[in-house]
Amino acid sequence: MRTGMLALALGLLALRFLPSLPPGWLLLVAVCVGLALLFSRLYPLGFFLLGLAWACGSAQSALDDRLDPQLDGRTLWLEGRVVGLPEVSGGVVRFQFEEARSRRAELPKKMRLAWHGGPPVQGGERWRVVVNLKRPHGLVNPQSFDHEAWLLAQRIGATGTIKSGERLSPATGLGSWRDSLRQHLLAVPAFQREGAIAALVLGDGSGLSAGDWRLLQHTGTVHLMVISGQHIALLAGFLYALVALLARVGAWPRRWPWLPCACALALSGALVYGMLAGFQVPVRRACVMVALVLLWRMRFRHLGAWWPLLLALIVVLLLEPLASLQAGFWLSFSAVAILVLVFGGRLGAWGWWRGLTRAQWTMAIGLLPMMLILGLPVSSSGPLANLVAVPWVGLVVVPLALLGTLLLPVPVVGEGLLWLAGGALHLLFELLGVVAGWLPAWLPSNLPLWAWLLAAAGALLFLLPAGVPLRLPGLALLLPALLLPTQQLDDGRADVWVLDVGQGLAVLVRTRDHSLLYDAGPRFGDFDTGERIVLPSLRAMNLRRLDLMLLSHADNDHVGGAAAIKAGMPVARVISGEPMRVARALGAEACQSGQSWQWNDVTFRLWQWQRASSGNQRSCVLQVEAGGERLLLTGDIDILAERALMQADFPLASQWLLAPHHGSRTSSSRAFIDAVAPQHALITRGRHNAFGHPHPQVLERYRAAGVEVHDTALDGALHLRLGEHAAPHGLRREPRFWREK
Repeated sequence: MRTGMLALALGLLALRFLPSLPPGWLLLVAVCVGLALLFSRLYPLGFFLLGLAWACGSAQSALDDRLDPQLDGRTLWLEGRVVGLPEVSGGVVRFQFEEARSRRAELPKKMRLAWHGGPPVQGGERWRVVVNLKRPHGLVNPQSFDHEAWLLAQRIGATGTIKSGERLSPATGLGSWRDSLRQHLLAVPAFQREGAIAALVLGDGSGLSAGDWRLLQHTGTVHLMVISGQHIALLAGFLYALVALLARVGAWPRRWPWLPCACALALSGALVYGMLAGFQVPVRRACVMVALVLLWRMRFRHLGAWWPLLLALIVVLLLEPLASLQAGFWLSFSAVAILVLVFGGRLGAWGWWRGLTRAQWTMAIGLLPMMLILGLPVSSSGPLANLVAVPWVGLVVVPLALLGTLLLPVPVVGEGLLWLAGGALHLLFELLGVVAGWLPAWLPSNLPLWAWLLAAAGALLFLLPAGVPLRLPGLALLLPALLLPTQQLDDGRADVWVLDVGQGLAVLVRTRDHSLLYDAGPRFGDFDTGERIVLPSLRAMNLRRLDLMLLSHADNDHVGGAAAIKAGMPVARVISGEPMRVARALGAEACQSGQSWQWNDVTFRLWQWQRASSGNQRSCVLQVEAGGERLLLTGDIDILAERALMQADFPLASQWLLAPHHGSRTSSSRAFIDAVAPQHALITRGRHNAFGHPHPQVLERYRAAGVEVHDTALDGALHLRLGEHAAPHGLRREPRFWREK
């Protein structure tokens, strides 16, 4: 039976690794064959096929519920209900919208909408809104959060921006109650940690600032500020232990068997806590795991500790096969498996301090391979920070926050307890700030499969019992993953990445020993592409410093991420076309027209129009030449600046041209295209951007000149090797079943 369960789990997990979903007829065949094999010696294969078919069918259902392509980018009147807790950040209200109806089209069951400068919105309200709808879409880069996979895992079939709206009915139901409770929690003074308390009680992280999340990430304590399996398990364990203690001291009624009562109370507490958190996917996963552990404790302890973990994995994936698309799924089950491996077979009892310290360092080593393959930041200070933070949050902050929330109707008492919880959180954040400044997190590089397999084997060896041979030398297998050298380029070659930063620009140019970043992407409120996209991508390429950051001009879509990049890695020099308009902290030098230099037989040339009258015209133009192949990066120059560049003493002809000003109608004149004579044009822009870039007339000019156009909104990040005269590679073209081509 266990073999069949394991095969079923593998079939459900296989969905995550499929490049595309099989057609419906093939899934039907898999179901029929799987059912037939259940009654033969090949029954594990039957379970595998059934699990795979169930997962693929569920995923196809979510894909079919996406917005009709014909409605992509269109504006419609909708009526629907707000669900969950709306998030407010930087003047933008974001929420999920369900039961949406329109007279003109059939709509997805669930949508995620944003309202810039919108009025207060509460969960449970019904609204009639004007929305510009979009199909699920995300930026695709070497190492960044996969927003498209996250949307599919949430079964969100469309996103949209609200233009206007009217409230049809007030808030009702559980969503209204949770939203009202959140407002009460945020209104109680608690050392300015009201948002963190709301995160712990309701699972609403919108009250935490970007700086808070950055601090938690650096110290490996993000899991403490969201309602995770740890919080659900702590509450359930506390209630279970309370009944067990009363039974041990004789204070529990003998007519009530203590074990079933303890399990029932623990499960009830977990479910109530889950209700407070809105029963999101991670919370449902935690409640399922708690329920199965309690069932195992009552009836099935003789089967061993691995049985409830495997059964919980299967139940979670049967309920939501798309859970495997989320990093939290892999981390939570891996963490529990590590604890079972380390503590399950020990002889004798350990003291609480020894158990806690062992749990932290084994978790750090055991989860390292998973963090590496998921591309998540690895906290060097995580074991130390969690050694203090886990008991502090679990035994002090969470009980105070929950008890304070429960007693809010009692004057002074509830608010006093929340004030104490806020004070405890304030002390914790102060300590975490010191630890993060001492040992910040580092972003791993993309690893070849062999290096990751060695790291996984080394971590597993080290976690085995002390008597296992080669246990300690297993740590040496981690070194290739941690110290993997950068791939070296030949002299006269340049590696170029045009990153997908939406409506902005960021281009990395690398030679054998040097690196240059041309523009740094935009920043919109708390979303800084420099921090969220550019830095992780540079780390993924094992890049630890920049020789030059060249900022074409001072518009936000080109320099918004520059400060975060300079704070995240050493930058030897900064040049800008508008040095007086960029932040002083960047220490930018002025672009020197006519300046040129060589790195590893790769030539770089600068040009700027000295008579420019606008920021776009002042863009610092860069040409890179490697192996007889040229790339021209033009910033946001317009037709007048193009004309001046054509008249300058500058070797204009280039095989690769970054379309000026994202393909704006005011740039890319026919004369300029003819003068450059490119074979390829690169366009960086946001999908459905408000400026209409690239303009159809511009695209027609390039096509008429026989130029092949590559668009980051369609292709994702673009990778090319200058000097090899080869076609570029778009990351969006890599097969992922959830990714729109």
